[in-house]
Amino acid sequence: MLRYLTAGESHGKGLVAILEGIPSGLRIIEAKINSELKRRKWGYGRGKRMEIEEDIIEILSGVRKGFSLGSPIALFIKNRDYRIEELPSIFCPRPGHGDLAGALKYNTPDIRNILERASARETAARVAVGAICKTLLSEFGIEIISHVLRIGRIEIDKKLEFNKIKILAEKSPLRCIDSSAEKKMIAEIEEAMVKGDTLGGVFEVIAIGVPPGLGSFMEYDLRLDGRIAQAIMAIPSVKAVEIGDGFLNAGFFGSEVHDEIYYSKKRGFYRKTNRAGGIEAGISNGEPIVIRGYMKPISTLKSPLNSVDIISRKKEKAVVERADVCVVPAGGVIAEAVSAFELARCLREKFGGDSLSEMKRSFQAYMQSLKNF
Repeated sequence: MLRYLTAGESHGKGLVAILEGIPSGLRIIEAKINSELKRRKWGYGRGKRMEIEEDIIEILSGVRKGFSLGSPIALFIKNRDYRIEELPSIFCPRPGHGDLAGALKYNTPDIRNILERASARETAARVAVGAICKTLLSEFGIEIISHVLRIGRIEIDKKLEFNKIKILAEKSPLRCIDSSAEKKMIAEIEEAMVKGDTLGGVFEVIAIGVPPGLGSFMEYDLRLDGRIAQAIMAIPSVKAVEIGDGFLNAGFFGSEVHDEIYYSKKRGFYRKTNRAGGIEAGISNGEPIVIRGYMKPISTLKSPLNSVDIISRKKEKAVVERADVCVVPAGGVIAEAVSAFELARCLREKFGGDSLSEMKRSFQAYMQSLKNF
């Protein structure tokens, strides 16, 4: 079984992740993990915190001479902005944040105890875990990318193939493949900055090379789309998840929605459309997996909303913490990471193996069985 656990607070000593279930023999390169961490930091609209943190990975265990041992892999990301004991207590919760709900749940009037862990800073640990999972997936020909579809009221007006999206997204400060839309998005973000406001939007994640047969309909919690949706929903600020054309499909007849099936000796079974987003009945069907995450605006506003002081019960403005204006590009990178984990988890469940070579033998036998089907 592949699983992970994270620990750490936003302004604590650092973030820790323990990843269990990676087979032995996987080449793990720290530079690749650091590259993913850097991608998470990047993006127009990020706050000053991203200029402070280096986000350099330290592998504490589970790797020797650059290869996984099969034992749990412990990862550490040091926080340069380490001052949790010095920071003041907070008593005015921010609307839209976990401040009040967390204070009520954990019975503490000091919201600092809540926001330090609820902070999106923790997602750096998830990206580090996802980087290793991406490495595992690449051994089986699976690749994952993301790009921004919308920020605020501005949407892209382009549809491109996977490789072009991959190239253009990495060149853009907003991970946007439409240069015309990108200029308008930047203007929207700048307007929000002036107003002391924030912006949300939509990102898209695409995974190619995923073989049919990952996930299962045998139990509700084994369905691949459900597992991916939960992972994406667990990213701070994400309030909705779409697989394929899920939202759009709700307004059409079945004859207009379902992807018709074809067959040829060269390609085997295939589809000319992919409205299902690569998953049917909770199982990957061999088409690209397409996921969209819808992010609300960040809840920390420089022009704060009305709130109530937990101690005095008097009307006050919500607390203002250092924060981003727009995190949609980073949201896509985080979504890549958590999607990579879920796909890698399904891959491990199906093909097992204590070593990478053993896992590959099982995978190759399965792929041959698909050709013979």
